[in-house]
Amino acid sequence: MAEKTGHQDAKHAARPHKASLEKEAQDKAEAADDNETSGFADPLEFLRAELERVEADKAEAQDKLIRLAAEMENLRKRTAKDVVEAREYSIAGFAREMLAVSDNLRRALEAVPEETREAADPGVAALIEGVELTERAMLQGLEKHDVKRISPAGERFDPNFHQAMFEVQDVQVPANTVSQVVQDGYVIGDRVLRPALVGVSKGGPKAAPKADEAVTGAETGKGESGEA
Repeated sequence: MAEKTGHQDAKHAARPHKASLEKEAQDKAEAADDNETSGFADPLEFLRAELERVEADKAEAQDKLIRLAAEMENLRKRTAKDVVEAREYSIAGFAREMLAVSDNLRRALEAVPEETREAADPGVAALIEGVELTERAMLQGLEKHDVKRISPAGERFDPNFHQAMFEVQDVQVPANTVSQVVQDGYVIGDRVLRPALVGVSKGGPKAAPKADEAVTGAETGKGESGEA
């Protein structure tokens, strides 16, 4: 019995302790993981690589933030512009209808001969005056909303604001000049609400170019001469 016990103690002493083996295996595994993760023998090289990676991530994040800020600013500007345009031009349709009413009032006034006005009794005279006041008040109300009249007699014809109805032969007036206004035009802000209906002169001397056209032509000529 004693011999058997001694043999078991010797066998137990010769075998490493299980906990020690597990600890050793864990240490080796952690060391292997560290080597695989870093890939650097020198810890300073690993830290420098990590710093470069962090800086690159930071630069990318800043670039995305700048792009996002620029997009938001552009969106803000577009929204502000849309709001301004909506406020300025929202009454365009209503203004056109009111201009039609104003035109009818003007036609009614022009249909009354001057001699009839002079010989009119007080009731008719008051009626004519009331129509005139109504037309004036309507146009003043439209003007408060930035609706302005275009009466371009004597001005150079501009297809952006004028609509030519006929031509007038006149050698005394520069060609392409508005010689007669059939109907006044109107603009709202910088947009045409209704073009002016005009007669345009022809046969006269060539009209002098506008200031901006003259500058553009001079710059173009200078560029062409420089290229030659």
